[in-house]
Amino acid sequence: MSIVVTGATGHLGRFVIEGLLEKVPADQITAVVRSEEKAAGFAARGVKIAVADYNTPETFDGVFSAGDKVLLISGNEFDKGRVGQHKVVLDAAKAAGVALLAYTSAPGSLSAALADDHRGTEAAILESGVTYTLLRNGWYNENYTENLAPVLEHGAVVQAAGEGKVSSASRADYAAAAVAVLTGEGHENKTYELGGDTAWGFAEYAAEVAKQTGKEIAYSPVSVEVFTGILTGAGLPEPLAATIAGVDASLEKGELVVTSGDLSRLTGRPTTPIAESLAAALKG
Repeated sequence: MSIVVTGATGHLGRFVIEGLLEKVPADQITAVVRSEEKAAGFAARGVKIAVADYNTPETFDGVFSAGDKVLLISGNEFDKGRVGQHKVVLDAAKAAGVALLAYTSAPGSLSAALADDHRGTEAAILESGVTYTLLRNGWYNENYTENLAPVLEHGAVVQAAGEGKVSSASRADYAAAAVAVLTGEGHENKTYELGGDTAWGFAEYAAEVAKQTGKEIAYSPVSVEVFTGILTGAGLPEPLAATIAGVDASLEKGELVVTSGDLSRLTGRPTTPIAESLAAALKG
């Protein structure tokens, strides 16, 4: 039996593998990757490596075995039909008779277009009859702290979220929740709404950036249309820019405030405050 993690060398996947290595022997972990080279560090520590690609179904032949627990980390190729990509993994997992398929989804309250692929994947999982856990991950602190250059350059946090708030947490927090599900018991056919313990707004975030940098930073709320234009001007493809701006519209409506407490309950610790992630990013 193995614990199998897809997208294992991605931002979230790396944290999951690291967390698993603290809980189970390395030879019980399989990292599914597109590039064997990127997984060399894990292989050197005894993790099994499987090379497979969501876009090439036959590469998943033999990746899963009966009794495996699988974490399907959602793909990030928004233009490639993510539901179809995810079904490649789902079909292979079902055919192998895995014990559990956990999936990193989006908050149940999120109505933005970003959630469509997640809802489609969830529906396919439920229809398949596999034993599942839905990890409805909220927003990541790093979505903001990893993009500080324009904030510091222009002295402004620019978002289309109005006075809306977001219950964000760090990638490490969400990874720890996945590890808890993959190594624990009693998570079969459960749905967890995951988010940070404390919701915050962008005026607060701007004030925190100002406090930690000593610079004058203001929150500059703009319309969804203007924000889409800013993102495309920064080089993002228009469909992706519109999707990201659409999340801000949902954020303004309160759809990214998570009050379940599931994340800190699963991990057994408080979630990481945005200020802490910001401090880490500024140290670089």
